Amino acid sequence: MKRRVVVTGMEMITPLGIGMEETWKNLCAGKSGVSKIECFDCETFQTQIGGQVKGFDFEKFFTGLNGQDQFGKHTKFILASVKMAFENAELDLDSVDRERVGVYLGSGEGEFDFEGFYKTIIKSWNDDSVDLSKFMQWGHKILNPVREFEHDSNIPAAHVAEIFGVYGYNCNCLTACAASSQAVGEAYSIIQRNDADMMVTGGSHSMIHPLGVMGFNLLTALSVQNDAPEKASKPFDLRRDGFVLGEGGAILILEDLEHAKNRGAKIYGEIIGYGTSADSFRITDAHPEGRGAIAAIKTAIKKAGISISDIDYINAHGTSTNVNDCVETLAVKKIFGQYAEKIPVSSIKSMMGHLIAAAGASELITSLLAIRDSIIPPTINYEKPDPNCDLDYVPNKSRKAKLNTILSNSFGFGGQNVALVVRRYPFE
Repeated sequence: MKRRVVVTGMEMITPLGIGMEETWKNLCAGKSGVSKIECFDCETFQTQIGGQVKGFDFEKFFTGLNGQDQFGKHTKFILASVKMAFENAELDLDSVDRERVGVYLGSGEGEFDFEGFYKTIIKSWNDDSVDLSKFMQWGHKILNPVREFEHDSNIPAAHVAEIFGVYGYNCNCLTACAASSQAVGEAYSIIQRNDADMMVTGGSHSMIHPLGVMGFNLLTALSVQNDAPEKASKPFDLRRDGFVLGEGGAILILEDLEHAKNRGAKIYGEIIGYGTSADSFRITDAHPEGRGAIAAIKTAIKKAGISISDIDYINAHGTSTNVNDCVETLAVKKIFGQYAEKIPVSSIKSMMGHLIAAAGASELITSLLAIRDSIIPPTINYEKPDPNCDLDYVPNKSRKAKLNTILSNSFGFGGQNVALVVRRYPFE
């Protein structure tokens, strides 16, 4: 029999707080963490807003780490979140078999990679093009061997293994907006098949950088509502004009149920279903009939061994883009039929923006906190309904509700789709 997998620790760093409880409090209050971008001069950009992490000081978590001056922001988010998550799990690593503790993350690229490339281009720019000889010359200086090593997408996972001394399965995936959900699903599968007793999983991202904003502006994917940042992210609302770029990190500690019980761990919930698929349609757009989303959700529900009526709430991907919100709504209606009208659906991206690779894990943590506190976080800025988005999106105010089973969706560029099902433990 496959082993049962539970969540025994979790933490996150988001635009709404340094830590899970602060973030959760602000989510339940319907507070927005979106503001004007402060980390670079954005006056000439179409989009000048983002969900920035504020008040984060890595030195408060670690001092004197070898090479920490070379760490990218995404690595710092991961390491701080892992440290807090282990504390939250009340875990003494010396009491467990470190070779049975693995790491599976969804992280990489973003601010760190952009910065070196950006500086190299600026140094080698000649009138209206890049001087290749200067590009090579400055590239060797700016992207020196130490910094180049940090560019590898697996490096945050390697740092976790080295710094915390966990020597089991170690891997990273970078499946765009589905990355950390994918990492959680794969980590869950690793424990299920007895290749680990415990997994550190989740993800991080930071793309609030001139190259990141410019790239998404060229795709016309970002909101340009610069005059009212807190109102810019409006999933499922007819007035939505694109997503808001966010940043952060989110980590969960997954554990075999018997292993958790033997060490007396508190349990936030049980992961019971994981489904993943590819749209194979277009790099930036989901299939218009929700083909990939439907496949992932159906698989997750089937593997969970539950019926559609067992789902009490859907934590939506809900990006605030025209295509995603309509396709996700369509997929939910096709799977759940008439029951879709009765299921609350909300998007916390309305408050934090889109944390890209960290989005799925932060949303799964939110789902488990919703079960713990019997509260559904709202979709804020929902004022003008879209006729094509006609579900119960928990508009503007959080809602009390007894929750046992939650579906969390993540859909990424490249057609990557992930669905996770979590359940109260013990199940009531």
